[in-house]
This record gives sequence, structure tokens and C-alpha cells, in this order.
Amino acid sequence: MASTPPLNDHRPWAARLPFFYGWLILPVASLALFISGPGQTYTVSVFVDPIIEDMGWSRTMVSSLYTAGSLTAALGMVMVGKLLDRYGARVMLTAVGILFGFAVMWMSRVGEPVHLYLGFAAIRALGQGSLTLIPTALVALWFIRRRGKATALASLGSVASQATLPPVTHLLISHLGWRHAWVALAFMIWGALLLPVLAFVRRSPESVGLQPDGNAASMRGSGQATVPATHSEVNWSLREAFRAPAFWLLLFAGSSQSLISTALVFHQVSLFASKGLDAGLAAVALTVMAIAVLAGIFIAGILTDKIPNRYVLASAQAIMAMGMLWTFLISEPWEALVYSGIMGVAGGLFITISAVIWPNYFGRKHLGSIRGVATTSSVAFAALGPMPFGLLFDLTGSYTIPILAFLALPAACAIAALLAFPPSKRVAAT
Repeated sequence: MASTPPLNDHRPWAARLPFFYGWLILPVASLALFISGPGQTYTVSVFVDPIIEDMGWSRTMVSSLYTAGSLTAALGMVMVGKLLDRYGARVMLTAVGILFGFAVMWMSRVGEPVHLYLGFAAIRALGQGSLTLIPTALVALWFIRRRGKATALASLGSVASQATLPPVTHLLISHLGWRHAWVALAFMIWGALLLPVLAFVRRSPESVGLQPDGNAASMRGSGQATVPATHSEVNWSLREAFRAPAFWLLLFAGSSQSLISTALVFHQVSLFASKGLDAGLAAVALTVMAIAVLAGIFIAGILTDKIPNRYVLASAQAIMAMGMLWTFLISEPWEALVYSGIMGVAGGLFITISAVIWPNYFGRKHLGSIRGVATTSSVAFAALGPMPFGLLFDLTGSYTIPILAFLALPAACAIAALLAFPPSKRVAAT
């Protein structure tokens, strides 16, 4: 039976809890990732056809506005990262949650193309960008030795959002219309996110008298399996990270993955149709992909705590290349579902490793600034991905050339990942 703490116990309140407070941080981070949904492509895509039909705008114009808005949103991620380092996740999640609700509300009032562009830019910056960056960085601040597993658990919010928000949004549009559906999502953001953030989120374990993982001493981030608690954590500033080759190798690998995965998902219905498959198969394929993503998330959560992170990143790229090659074999529905499963596993691996490897390599102190640059590049490349893929299809009438052209990227990224050794401060000083 556990002993009762003495009445004169002067330890910080969080240290007197019978469990590590970081485990309360995880569900809030997961909730924030879930709430990012209204700014993600999987939810926005449900609104596209109703907006086109109601406003009489062309699909090309709406798609172009979405790309432009996403590129604009990417520019703000560096600032979000710096503000996160300065003010902490509690302040930032509260501010972003409030603003995100208003941005989603704005979407219900669009009447001109410029209004739609501004709305897309806002929901992409606040939802897809900020509410992905801040929660994953928050988890990294609270965990080091268990960072992979913790990130995997928090990422359940992303999977749940992708699985539930599109059908819920479709139901809202069917019953309320697309404008009132945006309003309902805005109130969901405010009602679900703000109170848990204010009640439970704290800046870091050190801010409440704790250490990462609940240990008595902090641990060094190195990208390896485990790190002795006797070593101090090495923190890199953004300027120092810029001088480390590993930073640019990781940035290249992450940005390229965003470009490829977005292009393939965006054109998936058309890709299946080009193979003579029914367009309705795409919905089933997305479900299979979501399940596979979940598997990839937890596989990476285990591996990133046990083996060098660059191996996990290289594996994600290699599996993505396998999925792209598999497209040449697709002729039956089951083969399309296998493709979706392969790409889902690759995506799940990347979700976890992309959140874990940056703090493992560069520490926690300036994580917001460093992840802000990475997120800017990732969001920008994701916005650009569908365009060249579609252009090559229009020029050739087939997806063979686009896939072969894009196939060079995961191959190059796998090599880059293997070369991305954990940086040393000596590198930054040269």
C-alpha cells in the first residue's frame, strides 16, 4: 500500500500527484489535433461541391483559391513557432482556438472569391498548420524517453478526426446547408477545445516542478533508442540548426513526403477511374487508409523509442515508394485497397516520426521556431503537390509519367534520411 504524503510536503502540486502530469497533457493534445479537422483537406473537400453549386463558381477557381490560401497560410508558421517558444502552448492553443472558430465562422459568410481566399488562408493557417504544430510540440516538451509512444497516442486525435469529421460534416450540410454547417463547426471548436486547454495545459514539465517523463533528471535528445538520464539535453537555436546538415536533410524528406502524399490523395478518385475502377471505391479506400495510418502511427511510436530515428524516416519513404510502384499493378478493387493500405502505413509512420525526430535532434528549448520552419515548408509543398501531378496527367493522358516522375522523390528522401545523422554542436560551430 502506497504511503500517504506528509502534511508538510512542500513539493510542487504536480509532483504530489500519484501519476505523471504529462499523461493529462496527451488527451488535450489529441483533442487539439482532432479539432484541427475543419482546416484540413479531408473536411474542406466536403464543402467544395456545395459551394460551387451555390455560388456558381468553377472548380478550377475554387481549387486555385485553396492552393493560394494554403500557400499564404504556410508563410505564417514561422511566426507561430516563435510565438510558441515565447508564450507556451497554453496561451497559443487558447488564442488559436478562439481565432480558428472565428475563421470557420467567416467561411459561412463568403460571398466573393476574395472572401473564400481569405477564409481558406485563415483556416489552413490556424487549423491545418497551427493546430498540428502546437499539440505535437507540446507532447515533445513533456516526453523524451517515451516520446515516440506519447506522440503515437496523441496522434489518435488526427486519425479520429479524419474518420469522423467528413461524414459528420456531410450530415450537417445535408440538414443545415453548407453555411450553417460552418457555423456548427465553429461552435464545436470553441465548445470542445478552450476549457480543456485552460484547465490542463501547462507550458512544460519544468514549469510545474517536474522533468520530462516524470524523471528526476532531464534526458538528452539524440535520435537514438534511449538516453541516460544523467546527460543533459542539448538545445539548438534556429540559427544553429540552419548550420547543421541534418536540418536540411530532414526538411527535404518531410517536405517531399507532404508533396507526394497530398498529390496522390487529391488525385486518388481519378487514379482509380483510370484503372477502370468505380469512383465509389475511393471512399472505401480512404477507410482502409485510415486504419493503416493508425497501424503505422503505433509501429513508429514503438520504433522511434528503440532505434535511430533516421531508420524510421527512411522506412517511411521506402514504403511510400513501394505504394507508388504498386499503382502499376492495380486492375482489381482489392489491389486498390492494398495500395491504400501501403500508403496508409507510410503516412502513419511519417506522422509520428515527423513529430519526434525534430526534438530528438535539436532539443526542446527552440522547438517551436524549428518546427515552424519545417511546417512552413511542409504546408507549402503540400499545397503545390496536386498541380504538377495533374499537369503531367493532362499532358500525357495517363498517370504513368506523373508517378514515375514523383517516384524519384521518396528514393532520394530515403537516402537523405539515412544520411541525416544526429547533429553535434561541433557541426554548428564550423
